[in-house]
Amino acid sequence: MSAKSINICRDNTDPFYRYKMPPIQSKTEGRGNGIKTAIVNLSEVARSLGRPPAYVVKYFGSELGAQSNIDETNDRYLVNGAHDSNELQDALDGFINKFVLCGSCKNPETEITIKGKDDLERDCKACGKITPIDPKHKLYTYIVKNPPASSKKGKKSATATANVVGGGVSITDIASGQVQKDEEVEDEDDDDDILAKKINAAAAQLQTVEVKDEDWSVDMSQEAIAARARELEGDSLNESQSKVNDLGEWILEDSKDSKDDLPSDVEIYKKIVEMDLTDKPETVQVLAQVLFDEDIVEQIEPHVGLLAKLINGDEKFENAFLGGLERFIGIEKPELIGKVPAILLAFYNKDLLSEDVIIAWGSKVSKKYVPKDISKKVRKAAKPFVKWLQEAEEESDEE
Repeated sequence: MSAKSINICRDNTDPFYRYKMPPIQSKTEGRGNGIKTAIVNLSEVARSLGRPPAYVVKYFGSELGAQSNIDETNDRYLVNGAHDSNELQDALDGFINKFVLCGSCKNPETEITIKGKDDLERDCKACGKITPIDPKHKLYTYIVKNPPASSKKGKKSATATANVVGGGVSITDIASGQVQKDEEVEDEDDDDDILAKKINAAAAQLQTVEVKDEDWSVDMSQEAIAARARELEGDSLNESQSKVNDLGEWILEDSKDSKDDLPSDVEIYKKIVEMDLTDKPETVQVLAQVLFDEDIVEQIEPHVGLLAKLINGDEKFENAFLGGLERFIGIEKPELIGKVPAILLAFYNKDLLSEDVIIAWGSKVSKKYVPKDISKKVRKAAKPFVKWLQEAEEESDEE
């Protein structure tokens, strides 16, 4: 984006608010009675909101008492009259409140659905609530006559609610461990190639991203921390690795008894900035190991803002975060291995891990972050969820 992103809900001033959009950019064209305002980045703004650009420009026309012009072919959207960007941005706040934000939790992760003949509702993917849209607004009638697409390609087709995959196994069953016999992972003594072949069979069309095993990983176990302290005089760590290790140890410094004693996410982010580690994927690898305990699924929500800001959809960061989780689960908390599908599902639903990265990660055992036998255990446990993602994506492609 050419301009700095702003919070979709501008009333929310949280610096870690994860839902962003570009600010409105406009320019005035013509003169006299023929003056018009072109919204040059409307498509980009509308895409951030998950709404068609036509809805937004029609709302502007209604709110500003001006005629609007829509040329989707040339991606050109006009509103009669002279309207500066601030005026349009304020009007956009109204659109967001009425047609985007959930009426219950105020989360913008909603879809417009039509119930019955012409009742518009907002279906929230965050809290699950369905809330009505005010029928008195002029845009309401336009949406009824021009409804949004009934199906979308991409991640939302794999929303982990009531979707059912082959054999009648829902993702809820997979996350809770209720997997049928024929979906059980193979014995851990089987050859690695067999595991990779089984998983890859359902995703042959996907490009597998291989990780280099020689890259260093960060061990935040108590034993490793103690060992590093003993070896400090030897200066055996490179500068970047040493700084990331220091970050992890700083976070854990006062939290030996409970994760409730961790520094706040704002304090952690300030420390990361201070240490110049915002662009280091190893930073999120460490966070995956120090922010959670055995209640990891319940502990994700409070850290979504921090993790989303750092990962930001970057595949390198997603892979590093998965590596940290693999080390945390496989070495520190092996009792969580059986819950790997539920853990991955939780991070996936928060848009912290993308389906392509999870599928690629689950397709090949690696010793990059943990010993190979531990990697095998963790990724075998993830197999039901990986397969569900593959099948959901295939269904989406067919649609």
